[in-house]
Amino acid sequence: MLTKTGIQQAEEALQKAKEKINDRYRLGYHIMAPANWINDPNGLVQYKGEYHVFYQHHPYDEHWGPMHWGHVKSKDLVHWEHLPVALAPTEAYEKDGCFSGSAVDDNGVLTLIYTGNLFVDREKDILDQSQCIATSTDGIHFTKEAANPVIAKHPEEGSGHFRDPKVWKHEDHWYMVVGTRKEDTGKVVLYKSTDLRQWEYLGVLAESNGTEGYMWECPDFFEIGGKYVLLFSPQGIKAEGENYLNLFQTGYLVGDFSYDTLEFSRGEFKELDHGHDFYAVQTFLDDKGRRIAIGWMDMWESNMPTKEDGWCGALTLPRELTLGENNKLLMNPVEELTLLREAEHHVCANKSISESYLSETTADLIELKVKFDLSATTAESVGIKIRGLNNEETRLMYYIDNQKLTLDCSKSGKVEDGVRCTKVDSNQYLSLRVFIDRSSIEVFANDGEATMTSRIYPKEERLGIELVAENGTGQVSEFTYWNLKDIWK
Repeated sequence: MLTKTGIQQAEEALQKAKEKINDRYRLGYHIMAPANWINDPNGLVQYKGEYHVFYQHHPYDEHWGPMHWGHVKSKDLVHWEHLPVALAPTEAYEKDGCFSGSAVDDNGVLTLIYTGNLFVDREKDILDQSQCIATSTDGIHFTKEAANPVIAKHPEEGSGHFRDPKVWKHEDHWYMVVGTRKEDTGKVVLYKSTDLRQWEYLGVLAESNGTEGYMWECPDFFEIGGKYVLLFSPQGIKAEGENYLNLFQTGYLVGDFSYDTLEFSRGEFKELDHGHDFYAVQTFLDDKGRRIAIGWMDMWESNMPTKEDGWCGALTLPRELTLGENNKLLMNPVEELTLLREAEHHVCANKSISESYLSETTADLIELKVKFDLSATTAESVGIKIRGLNNEETRLMYYIDNQKLTLDCSKSGKVEDGVRCTKVDSNQYLSLRVFIDRSSIEVFANDGEATMTSRIYPKEERLGIELVAENGTGQVSEFTYWNLKDIWK
């Protein structure tokens, strides 16, 4: 009965915390907890015709603490429903938290595979982590396996930093990747099993070359477009020009893999998103054959003003992954997100702008679609500003000479370190699809060639959306925006 008590207590704490929340930055169409802290998405899975997303959750406080698993579900990846907390740390092997993991449908049994966390010495960052499972037949209430932990000890090649199991099935076997480190070398290790309970260690799948971080968190391994991708979140990569500017990154290696030899030959590490707030991404394959990714839409040690409001943390929109040219992973919003659209505004088409063109709107939940014809543009840069009433703005500008797309949030709540940029090859057009919520912006450029995800914290009412051309004229092929619905109201 202990587990039930832990979950009941968490639910009661959440109900009380909900009553005190300030709504000013609450998101309208993103996954959030009812109150208090969340971080990594966990256990993304389709089960009995519904999409389930779990997340790292501290139901007692707006700061990080002993991790529980929060839980939402949806029929369409758009309209989400909160379910009771799925896991609470009640057992000795997880007394300091039920850390991140994944979920699978094991012949009708929804099975969560997660990390049991123990702090040996928290100040010195010494951990003892193990892998555990919990099961459910209704998709809501979970029972922890009596034999937990199912992997009690890290391999010789790793250390007590041994977490974030991602499990999938290939032919007759289950496979698992887990993130670990040995001294200052980040690694991903591989296991296999026939029953999710007994696991055979297969060795190191991949490790840092010395410049790719001291710890590889949240690994995910999958086949896409005839290649294999190892997606993970390295800690400890040093900033390099305009790359790796966040405290920690999320990125990927693409290569070839054989289940016979277990060898993964891989290319260089590439960042997946170039905004401020994107980490701990996990993917799953849905029944339409899509590889769908969701990340944590925040960053460790960043300024999080929503803590003052009784909550902290959110997840990104679901994105479909595809493999583009030169083994580049492309991310685009899943098609179901068009269900959010309400009023549609065709602002202009085939219009030349010499300085700026403002479309006034006070709406705070918006999707934008803007396409610039660069072949007919003489300006040095073109872009959009999401404007507040006075000086507030979020700027998204494309500099044509150096092909840099720049997101500047320094006048919308990120006063320090407010700018991020990434290269976007300019062909004839620059197309931008932008989702703006009350405290976030997600940018998809040229059909997923680049994405930028950041939290923003405006204090003023919205004035409108301004198209901008600097030092010349810009040719706008299309400018449309939609008011989006608030799924939580």
